[in-house]
Amino acid sequence: MSNTVCDTAAMSERLVSLDRILAACEIVAPRVHRTPMLSSATAARVVADATGQRLAGGRLYVKAEHLQKTGSFKARGMTAKVAALTEQQRARGIITLSAGNAGQAYAWAGRELGVPVVVTMPARAVETKVEACLGYGAEVVLHGEHVGETFGRMEAIRDERGLTFAHPFDDPDVIAGHGSLGLEILDDLPEVDVVVVGVGGGGLISGVAAALKERRPSVRVYGVEPTESNAVSIALEVGAVVTIQPKSVADGLGAPFAGEWTLAMCRRYLEGIVLLDDPTILAGVRFALERMKQVLEPAGAAALAAVLTGRIPVRDGETVCVVASGGNIAVDRLGELLAMAAPLPSAVR
Repeated sequence: MSNTVCDTAAMSERLVSLDRILAACEIVAPRVHRTPMLSSATAARVVADATGQRLAGGRLYVKAEHLQKTGSFKARGMTAKVAALTEQQRARGIITLSAGNAGQAYAWAGRELGVPVVVTMPARAVETKVEACLGYGAEVVLHGEHVGETFGRMEAIRDERGLTFAHPFDDPDVIAGHGSLGLEILDDLPEVDVVVVGVGGGGLISGVAAALKERRPSVRVYGVEPTESNAVSIALEVGAVVTIQPKSVADGLGAPFAGEWTLAMCRRYLEGIVLLDDPTILAGVRFALERMKQVLEPAGAAALAAVLTGRIPVRDGETVCVVASGGNIAVDRLGELLAMAAPLPSAVR
């Protein structure tokens, strides 16, 4: 959790190459789902009403990572990280901290590759995410009000047991593994012009943006953060990794800080990041459920919500893809969350 400004030389050393992403894809692809590319004509009409721009083919495309193993994109990067461990590290085990999705993915990857996993989570973590970690065979330690407070407990356990810390986002193997998603988008939509991704700590968007722009430099990549969980936006603005206290219904985007790897990658590859309040994010959850019949958690719907509300610059006739990054929603809270959503555009009623 460094607060040191990253100078240009240091940042250049923290760029994950396309070759590294391709190598990670060879490891990740056989172990995870090739998730489908969905599309919605209704969503494209909403975008046209919001922006005045018609999307190519009259459709908005959605990369369905909520249908990925463990319910989110995290299975990609965490598989790459666990596979890269040394034999000694594998024998001792790993520890991570997570609001939920990263923990589930490390628990699953550890089970698949025979590595013991300890997941530290905030005391108020979503119960279904805690249960999933346990179900995949991980040890779960609950501590603190948010992930930032959990960090100290994680460090203490790591040192006591000699475990390897597996970072939830700021790690070159994790970023490279997530890059496999960008490669799939290009395979499915080689003509894609704009890709929109939710941002927590920045691991997913770093890998996706690098894969996309190294293969097709004309692609524009935008991130979406909650207004009160905007660690990456702040880091990009001040040029430093800073710590915040995230607060958002989109707990999957609640990283307490960006990382030096993700800061460097986002600075290199992103067109920009937009901020959304919680009701707007939840409008994306509602649209996905009502019009696409897909259940997304708030973090997984942020990118969709940003496009539907006209927050992403789109030109006439462009092909746009949003990443639905997760579907691990607490079902018993679904009604409450939908009631908090901003009104849907009249075009979809």
